[in-house]
Amino acid sequence: MKHRYISKRYWKDATTPMGQSDVLAKQYSDVIDLSLGDPDLVTDDIIIENAMKDAKQGHTKYTDFRGDTELRDEVRKYYSQEYHVELDDKEVMVVTSGCLGMYLALEAIIDDGDEVIIHQPCFTPYMQQIELARGVPVVLDTYEDEDFQINTDRLEKLITERTKAIIINSPNNPTGTCFTKETLEKVTSIAIKHDLIVIADDIYGLYSFNEPFVPMITLAGMKERTITINSFSKDFTMTGWRIGHILAPDYLIKTMQQINENVVFTAPSISQRGAIYALRYRKKIQPKMLEEYKKRVFYAADWINKIPNMSVLKPKGTFYLFVNIKKTGLSSVEVAHRILHEVHVLTLPGTAFGGCGEGYIRLACTCTTEKLEEAFVRISMMDIFKA
Repeated sequence: MKHRYISKRYWKDATTPMGQSDVLAKQYSDVIDLSLGDPDLVTDDIIIENAMKDAKQGHTKYTDFRGDTELRDEVRKYYSQEYHVELDDKEVMVVTSGCLGMYLALEAIIDDGDEVIIHQPCFTPYMQQIELARGVPVVLDTYEDEDFQINTDRLEKLITERTKAIIINSPNNPTGTCFTKETLEKVTSIAIKHDLIVIADDIYGLYSFNEPFVPMITLAGMKERTITINSFSKDFTMTGWRIGHILAPDYLIKTMQQINENVVFTAPSISQRGAIYALRYRKKIQPKMLEEYKKRVFYAADWINKIPNMSVLKPKGTFYLFVNIKKTGLSSVEVAHRILHEVHVLTLPGTAFGGCGEGYIRLACTCTTEKLEEAFVRISMMDIFKA
């Protein structure tokens, strides 16, 4: 919006389909909302009850600037037990969400004009987050016929003297793909060769269906050049708690802490207490979540591949499906628009995640199989999805 009181940096409208979804979801009383990745399951009682008890016992004040010391210890134990990565306490910082973690990482490493490579389709905020930190986003397209894997030959050709970092997101939002260990090792070789930082957005680590999740930080030579962003939002259905953490070399953590002191100071103390119990009791909490979302996403994929003019790859991770609708002959925006207004199912156009998302829509399987069935029955009755 152009206004003399608004910074000229924000005069250009940057509204995204994701940002509009809450308004669109209210247009019809019977909308089935498959737009946002906000899990419908309620945070587990173990987390809620213990966090409430701790709040009543006085955990309502500022914590240590890098986060509750007890939570940092649990994060370190988690990475040691699950991935055999040993972390020093100074390499861990608790943050108010993975989104803030990404911004802090970019703000800490980018000089004006530095380039950051993003593989697209990608999580919508990456582009603007890089620009907020005065960097330049450089796009690497990925394609369905390559299983949405990173083509490392094309990746290396994008590197210039201004390239500072590569953002990696696997399991991936929005495509649901999981990068193979071979892909990650090739990215590792390129990062080391060109002395680049890798920012690993690992917030869907639980949802790797076929192969065990491989964090970038576990690969040889990467611990000293990886900033890991993680969150409790998806892996523990704690979106509203706004809590996450960063792993990085201690000098980067120190810089991000100093930036964060001028943004939110510390993460919410009660949310941090909840995160402690999430990690501590993950073996009880996570299996049923994983089973439920895996069931949903495979159920939805089966439905999609039976509907004419729609198709999707076999699910590999996350609870998203990136649905190919090219046979309709319509654009992603047109298809998403028609699905909403004709049958009251809210999806996101693939172009919300980058130019190479044209020809796709993204579905989030964050409702019951009964609701998913109703959504696909409605969609299958549309003219554009008839043989």
